[in-house]
Amino acid sequence: MSEHNTLPPAMTEALDEICAQAKVIPVIVIERLEDAVPLGRALVEGGLPILEVTLRSDCALEAIAAMREALPEASVGAGTVITVEQYKQVEALGVDFVVTPGATPALLDYAVTSGSPVLPGIATISELMLGMEYGLRRFKFFPAESSGGAAAIKSFGGPIPQVRFCPTGGIGLANAGDYLKLPNVMCVGGSWVTPKALIDAKDWAGITKLAREAVERFA
Repeated sequence: MSEHNTLPPAMTEALDEICAQAKVIPVIVIERLEDAVPLGRALVEGGLPILEVTLRSDCALEAIAAMREALPEASVGAGTVITVEQYKQVEALGVDFVVTPGATPALLDYAVTSGSPVLPGIATISELMLGMEYGLRRFKFFPAESSGGAAAIKSFGGPIPQVRFCPTGGIGLANAGDYLKLPNVMCVGGSWVTPKALIDAKDWAGITKLAREAVERFA
């Protein structure tokens, strides 16, 4: 096995502190920069202060910067980070955490030396074991529903009980509880609290209502 850096335990603790703030992390796509702050504020007011802004739009980096400035009470992170270059870009913005859909050796090599806590995506036990070689103990399980769902995460907990997950992908109000009842799940990620129709309509009150519903259901 080749030599590589490993994640300091303090970074796992930092990620745990962030994820302890809420059981649901909204997965956010910002297509209009003007929507970033009001959307973030609506989620925070609804009790969801962890905001994962995905790098799926041209204005994503600007949106992250705007949210960080306007919402100091929130933990603003970057999602869909797939390259080292993107990791460096969001790190320069001072994001509170980074989420990746998968994990290449190059990305892991950089992530474990970064000052921004990382939640790398895995879907198999082999990917999980690779991440553990880098000192990682917290992972995004993605895409959750199509990769075996809650049953798969429960199975992972048998041989590897020291790892905890934030499953994302195909999760909504109806099935989030199936994941959250597992001892090795710390929170779930989902876009059901930020539906495109409500964002396009600028229905921030509607999004706050969805956030509150999630908080009340999974408190």
